[in-house]
Amino acid sequence: MSRIGKRPITLPPKVQVTIDDSKVVVKGPKGELSRELPVYVKVSQDGETLTVTRRDDSRISKQMHGLFRTLVANMVEGVSKGFERRLEIQGVGYRAQVQGRNLILNVGYSHPVQIAPPEGVQFAVENNTNVIVRGYDKEVVGNTAAKIRSVRPPEPYKGKGIRYADEVVRRKAGKTGKGGKK
Repeated sequence: MSRIGKRPITLPPKVQVTIDDSKVVVKGPKGELSRELPVYVKVSQDGETLTVTRRDDSRISKQMHGLFRTLVANMVEGVSKGFERRLEIQGVGYRAQVQGRNLILNVGYSHPVQIAPPEGVQFAVENNTNVIVRGYDKEVVGNTAAKIRSVRPPEPYKGKGIRYADEVVRRKAGKTGKGGKK
C-alpha cells in the first residue's frame, strides 16, 4: 500500500470539507478550492480527519492513491496557511517593483516586463531584488513563480537573472582568452 496514500489528513480549525461523489470542496479563511476525483480513489471524512482510499488494487489506482492524497492535503494546507515561493533577482541594474497588483521587472531588456497575477495570487517585493509570490493554490503559485523566472532565467557564466531562493546555479568557466596552439 502507498505509504503517502494511507496517511490521514488532519483538518485544522476553520476549514470545512464537502465531499460529493467525485468532487472535493475545501473552504478556509484564505479561500476555496475544489478538485474532481478520478474513479480510482475515494475520500472519506471521519471527524477532523480525511482519508483517501483506492477502490481496487489495479496499477493506476495505486498511482492515483498517493497523488490525490497529496493534492487534497495541499488544498487543506493552502486554504488554512497558504503557500509562498521566493525568487531572487541578480544582476547590475536588475530590479522589481509592485505597481497596483502587477509586478514590474527591469531585467536588462529595452522595456520593463509587466506580469499580472492570476486570481488568488499576490506579489510582494523586498529590497528591489527579492520577489515573493503568495497564494492559497500551490499549483498556481508554482506556475506563477516559474513564469516570472522564465522572463530572465539565470545564465551559467555570470549568474545573472531570476532564480528561486533555494536554487543553486552551476557556474561555467568562461573563455581563457590567451593561449592556444602555435
